Amino acid sequence: MTEDVIIGVDAGTSVIKVVAFDTEGNQLGVASRRNHYSTLPGGGAEQDMARTWQDCAAVLKGLAEEVPDLDRRALGLGVTGQGDGTWLIDAAGKPVHDGWLWLDARSASAAQAIVDSDGHDLIYRTTATGVNVCQMRSQLCWMKENAPDLLARAATALHCKEWLYFRLTGERAGDPSEGVFTFGDYRQRDYSDAVIAALGLSALRHLLPPIVDGAKTAHGLTEQAAAATGLPQGLPVSLGYVDIMCSAMGAGLHDAGVQPGLTVLGSTGMHMRFVPDADAVVLNKAASGYTMPFPGCAYAQMQTNMAATINIDWMLDLAIGLLHSEGVERSRADLLAGLDDRILAARPGAALYHPYILVAGERGPFVDPAARASFTGIAQGTGWFDLMRAVFDGLVLAARDCYTAMGPIPAEIRISGGAARSAAARKMLASALNRPVRSVNQDEAGAAGAAMMAAVQLGVFPDIAAASDAWVTPRLGATVTPEAALVPVYDTLFDAYLATRAAMPPVWQAQATMREALT
Repeated sequence: MTEDVIIGVDAGTSVIKVVAFDTEGNQLGVASRRNHYSTLPGGGAEQDMARTWQDCAAVLKGLAEEVPDLDRRALGLGVTGQGDGTWLIDAAGKPVHDGWLWLDARSASAAQAIVDSDGHDLIYRTTATGVNVCQMRSQLCWMKENAPDLLARAATALHCKEWLYFRLTGERAGDPSEGVFTFGDYRQRDYSDAVIAALGLSALRHLLPPIVDGAKTAHGLTEQAAAATGLPQGLPVSLGYVDIMCSAMGAGLHDAGVQPGLTVLGSTGMHMRFVPDADAVVLNKAASGYTMPFPGCAYAQMQTNMAATINIDWMLDLAIGLLHSEGVERSRADLLAGLDDRILAARPGAALYHPYILVAGERGPFVDPAARASFTGIAQGTGWFDLMRAVFDGLVLAARDCYTAMGPIPAEIRISGGAARSAAARKMLASALNRPVRSVNQDEAGAAGAAMMAAVQLGVFPDIAAASDAWVTPRLGATVTPEAALVPVYDTLFDAYLATRAAMPPVWQAQATMREALT
């Protein structure tokens, strides 16, 4: 039997997915399982590490039911997963505690202390990444002051994908994306002792695992992992970059000729631009955003809205709840049917919406844990569809806000994520950015990116550019061009959007004080 299958694992916040691809990038089979995490008083969000591994192993074993002779056909495996957070293990490789997720808001004070510190400028200019509450560096600083017992028992600090990599291979490793943007020098693609010292974490330097580039190095599946997954012992396993970078690779951001942007409108909103080399990285006055390397010499710069389609789901659920109270049962899918036309027919500017709906606040293109979503400008006669139009407008204006912080808006924008299926969202994004937009017909971009890295490591392709040419370019969708009548509308909306955002921080802080007093 020919070894012709490459497996991509993507352990997201909500779902663990494993996807089998042939060497031309065609999907052969998919298996998945819901993830589970717990929310705690004080803003905690944790995930059972042992269960996460057990679920991953079970899903890998389940993939064999979708792909005949998978154990004999498997050529290699790449693993990625949700970003940020802190997953501590002890010297024996056992979890010290449940994994802290990127949703965890407990370290807000620690993140603010880093921003207020004398070392913040050095940290930002060296990592080219802003400080926010969800990162391991903020969480380790908080633990140092508030949970030293956890750190005393820990031998290694991992992220989600690295925990799964450890269980698959027995190797403690970090990758060049998360390891560097959190603790490193983006030009050197390695840890920076100066950054670690500026964070006040030199005493915890031993917790950081060696950085391994999964496009160059793989480790073999252990006997125990082989038994748990049904895959052959010794199967090469590549540690992928963080999920958003693997998604960027799978969705077509790595294109040196076009140098596109990529917007992912999923639960989170990600806005990225291709950067050919370190000298082309653009820093911003707000010290926000992320800079991460691709395998090779290129980079991605990105700004992240904490919430994208979550805002739409919230509006849909309000309507569903109201209808239910009147004995009418509707689902989100029911309400989404025909919604595009009604949104485009609604009045732009009947309200403005800023989509900062998560309790962790916002991190792109500014960092403010107190930021909250709001409608402004509502008047008598503003209807539900006007408000939903404002939510969609808010998402594409937030995208423009993010791209503007990274320099010139790229010449072409590629779009993926749940909202990319909306024709209205594609037209609105193209018009708000005044750039052509192309959807990416790759349903499992994160898993595809992890598999592409494994394919490069295995020698199927010489580099990520060649893998992208083969796996991504043929799957790019039709181009949506800006609508001439809408471009000036969005210019006007954007001016008001920025002015309102600039006025809101003292309001957000007053509301945060109010909430604290009322709890």
